[in-house]
Amino acid sequence: MSEKTKILLDEDEMPTQWYNIVADLPEPPPPALHPGTHQPATAEDFAPLFPKALVEQELSTERYIDIPGEVLDVYRLWRPSPLFRARRLEKLLDTPAKIFYKYEGVSPAGSHKPNTAVPQAWYNAREGIRKLTTETGAGQWGSSLAFACVQFGLECEIWQVAASYLAKPHRRTMMETWGGKVHPSPSNVTEFGRKLLAENPDHPGSLGIAISEAVSEAMEDETVRYALGSVLNHVLLHQTIIGEEALLQLAKVDETPDVLVGCTGGGSNFGGLAFPFLREKLSGNINPVVRCVEPAACPTLTKGEYRYDFGDTEGLTPLMKMHTLGHGFVPEPIHAGGLRYHGMAPLVSHVYELGLVEAIAVPQLECFSSAIKFARSEGIVPAPEPTHAIAATIREALDCKESGQEKTILTALCGHGHLDLASYDRYLRGEMKDLELSDDVIKKAMLDVPEIV
Repeated sequence: MSEKTKILLDEDEMPTQWYNIVADLPEPPPPALHPGTHQPATAEDFAPLFPKALVEQELSTERYIDIPGEVLDVYRLWRPSPLFRARRLEKLLDTPAKIFYKYEGVSPAGSHKPNTAVPQAWYNAREGIRKLTTETGAGQWGSSLAFACVQFGLECEIWQVAASYLAKPHRRTMMETWGGKVHPSPSNVTEFGRKLLAENPDHPGSLGIAISEAVSEAMEDETVRYALGSVLNHVLLHQTIIGEEALLQLAKVDETPDVLVGCTGGGSNFGGLAFPFLREKLSGNINPVVRCVEPAACPTLTKGEYRYDFGDTEGLTPLMKMHTLGHGFVPEPIHAGGLRYHGMAPLVSHVYELGLVEAIAVPQLECFSSAIKFARSEGIVPAPEPTHAIAATIREALDCKESGQEKTILTALCGHGHLDLASYDRYLRGEMKDLELSDDVIKKAMLDVPEIV
């Protein structure tokens, strides 16, 4: 391989189809259930929330779905995204491992989230919807949807988890710059939000609560629909352009990963990178270890139970079979706000149960220590979310140093941390601490999860 560290694709090499892993799994994933009847959810059950085309994608078993030309036109503002070899990080760690990272921070919103925000906005606009509602944690998804909506003439209303709304005001400014209307969640806008604020005026919020507020608003108006930034099948589908591009880029330098590492909160970044590689693994073409990395303070895969639960706190959504900490779980306000969700994507949960991937939980002090190493060697300040994958990558690279193995490691740097510098400031000043989730907290949160055989 040459000394060139950036691996690019030409615009005409950008993939024109999304990949649906459901078509290739050895066992089909459990279906979503109607929240009232507990029978498999139908297209009609999803219709109040999503446009017809997205419902079809959610329930699809087709292997590939064409990316609409209008979506590709917007993608071309930043796609194909670059793949880097982290030579300076390798040198810093003195490791024989080769480290590659797919960098999604080049998008207008600075993260991978526009990969699904753009098609979601386009499909809604095509079906005559005038406004989308949504939730956001750290603000990456909310800003991405606001950007996407303005591309297609839609209004956008966003409920941001209160802890992040207060800690990251510049994300709100970015959403408002693109025309979004932003509320802290819980808010006084919805009945559910007012109820929670009456109980606790300083409620820190959660993604589950913000989803409830956004869903309730969407269900009251036929011209409004809801958009989700992670978890659901169609969202992970759109993100697979990340992995499809990475496969093409690695082929250009004759590399295949021995280990693939991705941060996991709701699962969209991880699924987007990993699913195309899992397709190749299931076909027998490659055999990487595929590792999910989550926060120790919100460990859905490593400590959550695999069972049906609601995607929101109020219980408005269909029930999904997923690893969950309980839909009433309110996580600690860790700095990786985008990973503070009570459940894991059903598809990621399913491939974990099938033994196709493994999972670890990492504390935030190790994550920020690893982020500092990455920033000082590779030059990019990562968003707090992918610092979990960076930490796991560094662990693997140091293991290679100790064993002398020359593994190739691939990860996704799903966003930059330019609007997360307050978190870095707390770490550099020694004010950050690790937060471990106790079994008692999980046990209490799981009491309200429905018993479904």
